[in-house]
Amino acid sequence: MPSAMIPFNKLYQTGNEIDYLAKALLNGRLAGDGPFTQRCQSWLRQQTSCCQALLTHSCTAALEMTALLLNIQPGDEIIMPSYTFVSTANAFALRGGVPVFIDIRYDTLNIDENLIEAAITSRTRAIAVVHYAGVACEMQAILAIAKRHGLAVVEDAAHGMMARYHGQLLGSLGDLGAYSFHDTKNIISGEGGSLLINDSSFVLSAETIRQKGTNRSRFLRGEVDKYTWETLGSSFLPSELTAAFLWAQLEQAEWITQQRLALWEFYQEQLKPVEQQGLLRRPVLPSGCQHNAHLYYLLLSPEIDRQVVLEHCKQQGVSILGHYDTPLHRSPGGQRYGRTSGQLVTTDAVAQRLIRLPLWIGLSESEQARVVKVLETSLLQ
Repeated sequence: MPSAMIPFNKLYQTGNEIDYLAKALLNGRLAGDGPFTQRCQSWLRQQTSCCQALLTHSCTAALEMTALLLNIQPGDEIIMPSYTFVSTANAFALRGGVPVFIDIRYDTLNIDENLIEAAITSRTRAIAVVHYAGVACEMQAILAIAKRHGLAVVEDAAHGMMARYHGQLLGSLGDLGAYSFHDTKNIISGEGGSLLINDSSFVLSAETIRQKGTNRSRFLRGEVDKYTWETLGSSFLPSELTAAFLWAQLEQAEWITQQRLALWEFYQEQLKPVEQQGLLRRPVLPSGCQHNAHLYYLLLSPEIDRQVVLEHCKQQGVSILGHYDTPLHRSPGGQRYGRTSGQLVTTDAVAQRLIRLPLWIGLSESEQARVVKVLETSLLQ
């Protein structure tokens, strides 16, 4: 048994986090929308060219804001993949919306744009896309479908920070986008997220919703002489401590991305011979998609028992995990609050065959080589 376990994830700190946290404390302002929050939001606006970026306490919160902004009513339908985290669906189900699950593409594991129109009904209000592993969905086709049918497009870009589609950052292509800064993501703040607003008509409403349904943001800018309750909302703001930590990460976002890409490329090259043996399939990157190395996944060949592989790797000191083992359309919540359109054959197959390898800044080449060796040995048992 190896003496040291190679974990699936390790947090990366740039070195400025503690300094910025101390500055936030010295500023005497720990509630949301302080100086560090404004700095982060300005950075996100400049990077994405969105109309407005608002920090939230999670990507889940940002997605919940999109449901409020779109005024989702009971019975309204939102088309989305089933192969995603629960927040994608839960955000709309909370408003009485009905998630409509469709299948994914086998190459990218993203929503299959060719199946969207068949799922559209008179109740459809939006398409929620998920950029799995930081690889973009086929946004040109999806945006065209949405335009033809008068639908909104929400980008769940929880995996997508710093990834691009034909040169444009993910999260900035649809009407609304959502980022995650959870500590399992590339750019982190422990918990945290951001709403990107790409349609200017949503800006004032988003500020109001984020501030408990009040016009407090306008009051602070001197646009009204007092603030009051105007509409439904909630407290979606993160604290200044969260924003201070995030700012240290955003300052090095490009460097962090490049480091992760180097690790990703090592796996991609080392596992090519294993793929040629027919034991697995490596990730596929379509033309025009510049990914961010959020994760490195593999699809095991159908005859291989994934549980045996995972257990063997664990025994050998390497933490390799599955992902979304129970797709939403198979979950109790998905069956209660949503429905399916068509057969989700690819989704069901991928959920039983996908594994994710350790990928974090500081992972050495020798450790990566060990991961590959242990995995290969487990596949050949």
